[in-house]
Amino acid sequence: MPGYVFESSWEVCNKVGGIYTVLSTRAKTLHDKLADHLFFIGPDVWKDKKNPLFIEDKNLYAEWKSYAEANENLSFRIGRWNIPGKPIVFLVDFERYYSIKNDIYTQAWLDYHVDSLHAYGDYDEASMFSYAAGRVVESYFRYHKLTQSDNVIYQAHEWMTGLGALYIQKHLPEVATIFTTHATSIGRSIAGNYKPLYDYLFAYNGDQMADELNMQSKHSIEKQTAHHVDCFTTVSEITNKECKQLLDKNVDVVLMNGFEDDFVPKGRQFTLKRKKARQVLLNLANKLLGTNLPDDTILLSTSGRYEFKNKGQDVFLEALSRLNHDASLKKNVVGFVMVPGYVGDPRADLKERLASKETFDTPLPCPFLTHWLHNMGDDKVLGMLRSLGMTNSANDKVKVIFVPCYLDGKDGILDMSYYDLVLGNDLTAYPSYYEPWGYTPLESVAFHVPTITTDLAGFGLWVNSLVGRYSDLSDGVKVIHRSDYNYSEVVDNVKQTIIDFASLSDEDVKKVRKCASVISEKALWKHFVTFYYEAYDIALKHSKDRLNKI
Repeated sequence: MPGYVFESSWEVCNKVGGIYTVLSTRAKTLHDKLADHLFFIGPDVWKDKKNPLFIEDKNLYAEWKSYAEANENLSFRIGRWNIPGKPIVFLVDFERYYSIKNDIYTQAWLDYHVDSLHAYGDYDEASMFSYAAGRVVESYFRYHKLTQSDNVIYQAHEWMTGLGALYIQKHLPEVATIFTTHATSIGRSIAGNYKPLYDYLFAYNGDQMADELNMQSKHSIEKQTAHHVDCFTTVSEITNKECKQLLDKNVDVVLMNGFEDDFVPKGRQFTLKRKKARQVLLNLANKLLGTNLPDDTILLSTSGRYEFKNKGQDVFLEALSRLNHDASLKKNVVGFVMVPGYVGDPRADLKERLASKETFDTPLPCPFLTHWLHNMGDDKVLGMLRSLGMTNSANDKVKVIFVPCYLDGKDGILDMSYYDLVLGNDLTAYPSYYEPWGYTPLESVAFHVPTITTDLAGFGLWVNSLVGRYSDLSDGVKVIHRSDYNYSEVVDNVKQTIIDFASLSDEDVKKVRKCASVISEKALWKHFVTFYYEAYDIALKHSKDRLNKI
């Protein structure tokens, strides 16, 4: 076991995507083991604005911080992450390194053949943060006179932190390094550019595809980090196959993503929160659409990042369109697309209706949206709804509502957090094409909401391995087979699963919800953290072998 663990990620105290969930839910489990020898390192992107996720503590390591800033040209803040476990955090100011970035990139090329020549977009920002994070760990290590026998681990998440891991590898050989890719940059890009990823994976060359997709620099730092660290990891078997083919490197350990269930309400509180969430969602639908939907309306949602094809948002919408024309559907269905888009203002006309106790029998203009968008004409969700001819008319049994904002409790329409809303659903659907793990379906079953996913999601494959076959609705998780070329079949499967669910008795629904909850309990961090211990062991052994050779 390590004596110290430093974890670097762009999403430390910076809620962007799934990696935030990985780190923040695992923190307490690791903190219970390592106490204040667990450190997270993130970018100080909030600057002077109040960051609700960071609790600054100017007494923590005050002497070292003062020394590092005065003698090593470092700038960072120290505090605690405002999550269960409250681990120590270093938030790094990296802007001062832009002036020497060419020197940093040159050295990375000389040391590890990292190609930064084709960098664009967020590459510079991520790399300067990563470099600064490595410098901060080096300073801590030297100042506190740590040695190889202290068993120090540096874990870097995603290509954005690769430069720091390589810096540590060179300048602190006493520290064992781990690199975790949560999705290969080339795999995500192939899928997002509508190229067939899976049937042709064996034939793709990562370097060649990086040239074709203008991803040379991100691919280069990712590949070189994977090849040079002491332990290379990813989050599912499906991404392990990508790593082998596109990065020319098998992972040493698969670190599956768990969660803590301390944010899931229990007993009577759960019942009350679910009832409130359903009321809020039904009221939203009725006020937006000018309807009076019955209490047995099936509430369905999809969520995640706005990756229209990769996350299966196209499949979700087409399934609802086909469902609307299926006479075997006996209940009303409202499908919510909870995906942050290029959001503008909350709709004033909708806010006015929501504040009213009146009932309405006419829909608002554009009865799909809760918030106006800056790109109404070319938004993919609205564009597909138009092409499918969906209208949300009173006669439609299936209606779709697009909630294009982060559900942080301050969106101006729902004003409830995502976790407080998701448990109001009867069913969720995430028919992903590219999904390295799949936190959204895992979160859904944690709230006892049965879900639909695919076998192209790491979570879906894991559930299949649990039940020993393709998991079905009766198991709480419906896993649909998906490939490069069976889009229409997947759409029909999603549609049929919704019909099957709508026909269940109340007693059968309770059983399905219970099964969903049981599956989620098997994904708690207390079960999955053992894979991290395995990675620590491998990294420390390889580090000692490497140091002996030096």
